Amino acid sequence: MSVIPIKTHRELIDSRKPGCGLPGELFGRQDVFENDFDVFFNKLWILVGVTADVPEPGDVSTVDIGKSSIMIVRDDDENIRAYRNLCRHRGSRIMKQPGKATVGRLVCPYHQWTYDLDGSLLHASHMGKDFDPSCRSLIPVHTKVVGTHIFVCLADEPPADIAKLEEVMAPRFAPYELQRTKIAYEFEVVENGNWKLVMENNRECYHCEGTHPELTNSFLPEDFGFCPDGLGEEALAAYDTYVARNAANKDNWEKDGYICSVFESLDESVYTNFRTQRLVIAGANESQTMSTKVASTKLLGTITRRDLGDVHMWGHNAWTHVMSDHAVIAFILPIAPDKTLVRTKWLVHEDAVEGVDYDLKTLTEVWVATTQQDAELVQNTHSGTQDPGYIPGPFSQYTEAALDQFTRWYSARLKEQGI
Repeated sequence: MSVIPIKTHRELIDSRKPGCGLPGELFGRQDVFENDFDVFFNKLWILVGVTADVPEPGDVSTVDIGKSSIMIVRDDDENIRAYRNLCRHRGSRIMKQPGKATVGRLVCPYHQWTYDLDGSLLHASHMGKDFDPSCRSLIPVHTKVVGTHIFVCLADEPPADIAKLEEVMAPRFAPYELQRTKIAYEFEVVENGNWKLVMENNRECYHCEGTHPELTNSFLPEDFGFCPDGLGEEALAAYDTYVARNAANKDNWEKDGYICSVFESLDESVYTNFRTQRLVIAGANESQTMSTKVASTKLLGTITRRDLGDVHMWGHNAWTHVMSDHAVIAFILPIAPDKTLVRTKWLVHEDAVEGVDYDLKTLTEVWVATTQQDAELVQNTHSGTQDPGYIPGPFSQYTEAALDQFTRWYSARLKEQGI
């Protein structure tokens, strides 16, 4: 009986046919997962939280990223900092569990080494007169705050092109004053699929019309992708109406100073992969709710208009929707080849009051339903890619071009590492 040789990670990448999906082994193998994690979650910038996770000085949000654990801290000067969740004595976790807490100081539970919020070691008993505490500060993690988004990079030398994301996104987020928000709701789900399938699912809406009734209620159908082949005059006329509506909204928004243009940084040369645009919302054009009207009457920041559509941004582990009344921010953290944590946060104005300014069900029902539906889609797709009969099919050039970009970018980053 002949033994079929196991292909290396690089051989699997190189075997992908142009314009087609990745081989199933790239979603299911443990060695591939470990390589992926090292390259895409240990060496690149990733989204791990929002400033509202740590609203006050002394607040700590602990996030596990594979074997690593980090503490996001707001210090006494209101700065957002991040540190490795490691005592500089013998490596004990300082914060025992992921999640949020409020502390005066960061105290190791093992031997009570005590650190200030700026990371400096304040107290270490029984270490003798020659011990230098200045050499034992907490290990900092590279941190960048854009709008409310907290990005970190665990590498010693983080990619410099996070500066482009900040340059593009900071003025788009500015009118919403996203650091003056609070978390109205958080939702977590572990999707039974590979992280790449989760991100691929997010980057196309080919599937949306048949699977996301709540989400498609607030999207224009042409935003899902448009193939003119075989369409009749009525459908083509509807597309012309869609183009005209988008153009009219863009002109209206830009007259008031709101940035609308599409910006993409997705090709093989970039490290910080992201895309943004301002999308028209169906109906009232106000918010991603079942009514398409605002869920919160307390608008964000300095906003006075409700009809500002959706400032949409996605990157290699996250996606964001910012509307006049609230923001939905989601990010992923891989757990295993077939398990991915999806963490979603709904932000409202810091002074908004539940039951007065907003109704929680109205605020959350679209993206709670969409996330649950996506989890089922990802699980089903992951299972299929592990079938011995699976052969990757072609991407739609009209609705899945972003997936082909993603696979090319994914391949380039791995090849750069010698994989």
